Amino acid sequence: MRKFSRREFVSALPSLTAAAAAAPRLAIAGSEPAPGAPATPGPLGKAEHCIFIWLGGGASQIDTWDPKAKGDAKAGKAGSYYDPIPTAIPGVQVCEHLHRCAPLLDRFALVRTVHHDTIDEHARATNQVHTGRPTAGTIIYPSIGSAVLAARGPINDRVAGYVLIGIPNVTRGPGFLGAKCGYVYLTDTSVGPAGFARQPEITDARQRRREALLDAMRTGRLDPADMPRLMADYDTASRQAFAMAGPQFMGLFDLSAEPDALRESYGGEFGQRLLLSRRLVEGGVRFIEVSHNLGFINGTGWDTHNEGQLKQHLLIEELDKGLASLVADLEARKLFDKTVIAVATEFGRPAQFDGGGGRGHHAKCFSMVLAGGGLKTGQAIGTSDELGMKPEEDPVSIPEFHATIHAALGTNPAEELYDGARPVPITDGGKAIRRLL
Repeated sequence: MRKFSRREFVSALPSLTAAAAAAPRLAIAGSEPAPGAPATPGPLGKAEHCIFIWLGGGASQIDTWDPKAKGDAKAGKAGSYYDPIPTAIPGVQVCEHLHRCAPLLDRFALVRTVHHDTIDEHARATNQVHTGRPTAGTIIYPSIGSAVLAARGPINDRVAGYVLIGIPNVTRGPGFLGAKCGYVYLTDTSVGPAGFARQPEITDARQRRREALLDAMRTGRLDPADMPRLMADYDTASRQAFAMAGPQFMGLFDLSAEPDALRESYGGEFGQRLLLSRRLVEGGVRFIEVSHNLGFINGTGWDTHNEGQLKQHLLIEELDKGLASLVADLEARKLFDKTVIAVATEFGRPAQFDGGGGRGHHAKCFSMVLAGGGLKTGQAIGTSDELGMKPEEDPVSIPEFHATIHAALGTNPAEELYDGARPVPITDGGKAIRRLL
């Protein structure tokens, strides 16, 4: 290796300084340096896990986290459906049916000015909130769960890195990242994930022969470079499945191991999903999505058109009970600061009522929630207008919401993933919310 003289080194310093200044740094919303000031990296969090709670259908912001003056569906008066109550954050109110979360709200950050441009299509809006981008015709983007797994990697190779508790869907998938960043899913907490337990007729000896055959295919008769991508993805998935079929992972799904009183504190099936998510965090799962668009106990789920509005409180109470129990449980086990909790939905609802007494769709301003993960909680981010229809202060985009989750987990939101040789930023230009870090 050639040695440089002191003169050569000194003469090269301006170029080295310029290169260092051009290096990627953490993007933070509201933290641009003054003209001429040096670009310094923003803080990165130290959280290890994320529990992403999905309110499929479009939860009404003014009936949950951002209450306004009360309306009257019969009289056609726009406004909230329920009364507001005070919380642990001075001056911040929530809906009366969130009374368990209200005294714990200093552990939360309410993000009240989330917005995007997709209104009437649930599928497109769901995809946008999960991937952080509008749907593209040339590329399938990864979901936030897969992106987190790609950036941080699995915690334990004998435990899944990403678990979906809900119905599988491409919007939750790995996109161009492939099977290595995919999810394990289950739709019922009483049975656990499908496909990991061996059939009774598959003896230990037969299982060993199957694994030996796969090893031969990998290392002997087939050149991996010649295998199609789908075969390579299948191979990755099969390796992961074999590793996770043991008791270390499968034992996490045994909720009967929990005390009855704790299980009851979480509530019904949705609450049991949240309890399971806590067990998965303890077991080393990086990212868990928990769907709450199940049961339709109000007739429509969170898509509260027409009569769905009348029993919307049943959904809110179920969310409130499970979420408050999750926060308290994580705190008791010293896992709260290590776990980012996000409560997300595809869009909100307008303040006006429809002809059936329910609400339509509204994407210009709605609420999502963050908690734990070492974030600076105990605050509401953004202010909406008097009916919760548009941001008045501090609007937050979907990429910025994603960037905040990534930053809390220790990942620079400007980091790049790769679709083959094509670099794709982990967020769509998103900057983390400065006040939360």
